[in-house]
Amino acid sequence: MATGRTHRPATRSRGIPEATVARLPLYLRALTALSERSVPTVSSEELAAAAGVNSAKLRKDFSYLGSYGTRGVGYDVEYLVYQISRELGLTQDWPVVIVGIGNLGAALAGYGGFASRGFRVAALIDADPAMTGKPVAGIPVQHSDELEKIIEEDGVSIGVIATPAGVAQQVCDRLVAAGVTSILNFAPTVLSVPDGVDVRKVDLSIELQILAFHEQRKAGEESNAEADAGAEAEAPAVAPPAPRGSSTGATRKGPDGDVPAVMPA
Repeated sequence: MATGRTHRPATRSRGIPEATVARLPLYLRALTALSERSVPTVSSEELAAAAGVNSAKLRKDFSYLGSYGTRGVGYDVEYLVYQISRELGLTQDWPVVIVGIGNLGAALAGYGGFASRGFRVAALIDADPAMTGKPVAGIPVQHSDELEKIIEEDGVSIGVIATPAGVAQQVCDRLVAAGVTSILNFAPTVLSVPDGVDVRKVDLSIELQILAFHEQRKAGEESNAEADAGAEAEAPAVAPPAPRGSSTGATRKGPDGDVPAVMPA
């Protein structure tokens, strides 16, 4: 099986838009679930619903792959799984190094979905000497002094940063200098990288803050709706307009005090 350092995915050379690339894993996840249930074919509407997109967008995305389905039959599930996996570069082995084996790094190391999706955790790295040699998810942790050597020997091209924010940029610089060209960043900071290096940032706190915004907005809309309903229920009836010349009409100031604004004819 090929390694990540010698092969790159074909998506950029084929001109597939980044938005489409971002949706391909969603389609692959839905298709994999169908494959596990031995479903042979799927319509664009069914697959779009499972992936959380509209069917027109799905058909447009698949057109970039050269896959158009069969009218009245739909898409062949197994072929699409292979086609999307190949486009994403998942038909080859991608060695990954995880730097920072705290709670998050240890959880990532134990994630069982890497192997089934074409990724192999080649090494776990931490700067704490007390962690060196300690097995995490069956993999012994190695000291950060070995980082460059590990990257070279294992042909690592993808690095995962799960360190505190204060050291993330330093770790990133070392990864890039050693030849890593793709980085998944879990540290709560923005990384600076040269051209040719891709960074994907995962910040759980930001995602939660966005959800909090939507929750607050929904709560505000509900409160406004309740207030409007209460105001309508309590509003007094509108009095009819006073007849012309009535003394109950609007008044204006005169030399001897208030006088009706509308005087009798």
